[in-house]
Amino acid sequence: MSFASTQFLAFLAALFLVYYAIPQRHQWKLLLAGSLFFYWFAGWWCLIYIGVTAVTTYFAARKIDALARGQEAWLREHKAGLSKEERKAWKARGKAVRFRWLLGCLLVNFGVLAVVKYTNFVIGNANAALSLLGGGQLPSLPMVLPMGISFYTFQAMGYLIDVYWGKCPAERSLGRFALFVTFFPQLIQGPISRFGDLSRTLYAGHSWDSRQIAMGAERALWGLAKKLIVADRLAIPLRTLVADPERYGGVYVLAVIFLYAVQLYADFTGGIDITIGVARMLGVQVTENFQRPFFSKNAAEYWRRWHITMGTWFRDYLFYPMSVSKPILKLHQRCRNRFGRFGKRISVHTCSLILWFVTGLWHGASWNFIVWGLLNGIVIIISQELEPLYDKFHARFPRLKGSRGWDLVQVLRTFWLMGTIRVLDVYRDVPLTFRQLGTVLTGCRPGTLWDGSFLELGIGGGDWLVAAAGAGAMLACSLLGRREPVRERLARHSPHLAWGGCVALIWLILIFGVYGIGFDASQFIYNQF
Repeated sequence: MSFASTQFLAFLAALFLVYYAIPQRHQWKLLLAGSLFFYWFAGWWCLIYIGVTAVTTYFAARKIDALARGQEAWLREHKAGLSKEERKAWKARGKAVRFRWLLGCLLVNFGVLAVVKYTNFVIGNANAALSLLGGGQLPSLPMVLPMGISFYTFQAMGYLIDVYWGKCPAERSLGRFALFVTFFPQLIQGPISRFGDLSRTLYAGHSWDSRQIAMGAERALWGLAKKLIVADRLAIPLRTLVADPERYGGVYVLAVIFLYAVQLYADFTGGIDITIGVARMLGVQVTENFQRPFFSKNAAEYWRRWHITMGTWFRDYLFYPMSVSKPILKLHQRCRNRFGRFGKRISVHTCSLILWFVTGLWHGASWNFIVWGLLNGIVIIISQELEPLYDKFHARFPRLKGSRGWDLVQVLRTFWLMGTIRVLDVYRDVPLTFRQLGTVLTGCRPGTLWDGSFLELGIGGGDWLVAAAGAGAMLACSLLGRREPVRERLARHSPHLAWGGCVALIWLILIFGVYGIGFDASQFIYNQF
């Protein structure tokens, strides 16, 4: 059930009307029932996968929490009769038991994710190796990826690790925890919420609030407008360009880089806007996932602004624990002794490359995503190593640093660099991607930009103007909303403007939206993850 479908609109309208009609203490139960129905709509078998994640994580977290509380109570009772070494040994034994429960649950859930998402990728690479050796071929397996499995698995495992670290208590109600895992607005493409953040409003009762409902509806409609007016319209020429790479090289590849950057941003942020808007209409606060990433001045800043919850998940639950693990600490010591000052950074860069390898693999079971992830990591590492040169450059030209012109140069450089790496996601073939990028240097043909060729890519001049106007509106809202979102500013001055914005967006979507059969739009790009 895509967010941009008539089925979802009907489902949301029915849920919304009942939600504010029932007693507030039962609202979270209705959200749970609605979320399970939403997921069942994608296939009843999907409920088995998400059910396994919810149940195993719930009981493992309860066990870990009970063991920790039991240990603390025992130590308080017997503290006077124990030496410091005995207390330390007791804590170590208790931690080891809790870690076994943590590890078991992680292996079960990440194991399920790995099997359904990466089995055929492994088989395909094994067959490629066997063919080189003249061996037989392994049959691929009929794997179907459950909707949103990467998102809900990471969200549930983040909660489990937080319980293990003592950052949050274990939820006592299985139903309430199941709602945290299955909350329908964020099932399709995130964000990956933390239990401590989402639970504050997810389980509370909510009364009718016209202003909040209007603001949520306006944001959801704004996201739908991004999807239907900009993203799906640009998808048409992009499909044409990618379908015949031999014909569309040179300047067309630059067009692919630019158009896909805009399309992906409109598609992904549009889906997140719908998620946050729908949740707000229900009184639930969901974490922001983007912060104007195309205004970033370097790759590291870009990834602090793009898909924020994914980046912070990998940072908090993978990078930091890995960087203080025994193998990495040993590597750090060896490199420091052998290579001196530079050696101290080798272990950090190693963790970064592993992090980006996993990030690429999370995005998809294919080599183009792995190479994409590693390239991002390499660019960030090179940028960090060149910082002394940057400092010398700015010391030589102090007027450049902080000037609007230099900031613009850095923003444009980052946009095209990130877009060039991301084109691996478009062609989905590593050698083909690099061949296409090579044609930019060997056969650019810039005259193609104004000789009318772009009017033969599936959309006419009017559609290009609509897409440009939509992208311009997105840019304007980003510029005007640097301190405060435009919708918040308008609603503060006049609440009626929020409802007026909803009406205007509805008309714009109806007039300029790109639809399929039954007025349903194509799926969001991040549904595949």
